[in-house]
Amino acid sequence: MRQYALHPSPVVSLPIIGSDDHFPARRIYCVGKNYKKHVAEMGGDPKKSSPIFFTKSRETVVHSGHVIQYPPQTADLHYEVELLVAMADDNEVFGYGTAIDMTRRDIQAVAKSKGAPWDMAKNFDHSAPCSALLPTAQTPDLSHANIRLLKNGKLMQNSSLDKMIWSVEDIIAHLSASVTLCAGDLIMTGTPEGVGPVVATDHLIGEIEGLPSIEVRYEDA
Repeated sequence: MRQYALHPSPVVSLPIIGSDDHFPARRIYCVGKNYKKHVAEMGGDPKKSSPIFFTKSRETVVHSGHVIQYPPQTADLHYEVELLVAMADDNEVFGYGTAIDMTRRDIQAVAKSKGAPWDMAKNFDHSAPCSALLPTAQTPDLSHANIRLLKNGKLMQNSSLDKMIWSVEDIIAHLSASVTLCAGDLIMTGTPEGVGPVVATDHLIGEIEGLPSIEVRYEDA
């Protein structure tokens, strides 16, 4: 039996609706610029939009119902509700869920102004709240499903998945041109317009029609 110098990190996983099994997370790919109105609200040109990808570590996953400490090094934390896709292999989808891509917007803005990478704006502790997964066999037609986020009970983001510039199939094809997707990979597919700030004590609920929701609360560090 192979011996390790240190104890291997524990497996990060997501619950599966209707099963005692859990889905082991491998990598998290995230899509930027996938809703025209969000591209516009961030100062981009939707006509020139093309998919951009960034990553989060699987250790950033937070399960629904958790209380999260407000992250360090930011005074402008933002929510971004997204469709979550879980891969069964290189091109087959295992299931779907709802995720919130948390972003340290001030760190991102500084990095963009310098033409520098903005990994630390996206890939930080607890930055990927994710719901349980609904297997594809149980998933309804999502083509026109509503996607929304509520903050403290107030509707902040409200759109539908048919507003995505790049479909799930398109995203998988674009990613597969650069990397080999594998079982356990997660894809966060971009957010609609209405992103905004979060402060300590805020309560977020991300919902996609027909899928499990994601709910988290924030508190002072």
